[in-house]
Amino acid sequence: MKLYIIRHGETAWNKKLLLQGQTDIPLNDNGRKLAQVTARALQNIPFDLCITSPLKRAKETAEIVLKDRCIPLLEDARIQEICFGTYEGRRVKDENGVLTDPVFQNFFSHPERFIPPEGAESLQQLLTRTAVFMEELSKKTALTDKSILISTHGAASRALLSYLKGTELSDFWDGCVPPNCAVTIAELITQTDHRKEKTHTQHWEIIEQDKIYYENC
Repeated sequence: MKLYIIRHGETAWNKKLLLQGQTDIPLNDNGRKLAQVTARALQNIPFDLCITSPLKRAKETAEIVLKDRCIPLLEDARIQEICFGTYEGRRVKDENGVLTDPVFQNFFSHPERFIPPEGAESLQQLLTRTAVFMEELSKKTALTDKSILISTHGAASRALLSYLKGTELSDFWDGCVPPNCAVTIAELITQTDHRKEKTHTQHWEIIEQDKIYYENC
């Protein structure tokens, strides 16, 4: 099983540095352009299935990448973005990307200390629901040899990566928030212990992380 995990293209709220969370914001024109460039880069990948967050920005990104291919596109709420509760639509950074809101001081630098605002999810809740998604996906033997596009969001994609790598909450961001339309490729490797009949072990291998295709477009 090979996964291509993509963060959605840019939205108007991304441009304004507003927290989106589960607010259903569509792509802007630049976001569609980024998705189109990414689609051309992935046009020769033989996708068998696409699973997308139900939010418009992720679903539209998936549809642009798939173009007119006759590939099943399934929605799964477990890979939608983290909910920011009362903070959705608010700005917590200045023009230089410096955090100015005390509630979010730990969100990026010390995620293990982040206390979600009213009505929001914790990062651990996000990790839990995305892990359930990944565990279920990993066990589907019908998908063993398939290539799957997963269209999701910034924090949600990092939660999926955390599952794949087995990282701690303190390393949640793994260095950065993935850029819009960044693609991470991972493969589920199955190994057989020939000393023990029918004994198999599986592990995820990261082939590429946060690959972007639009630098020179």
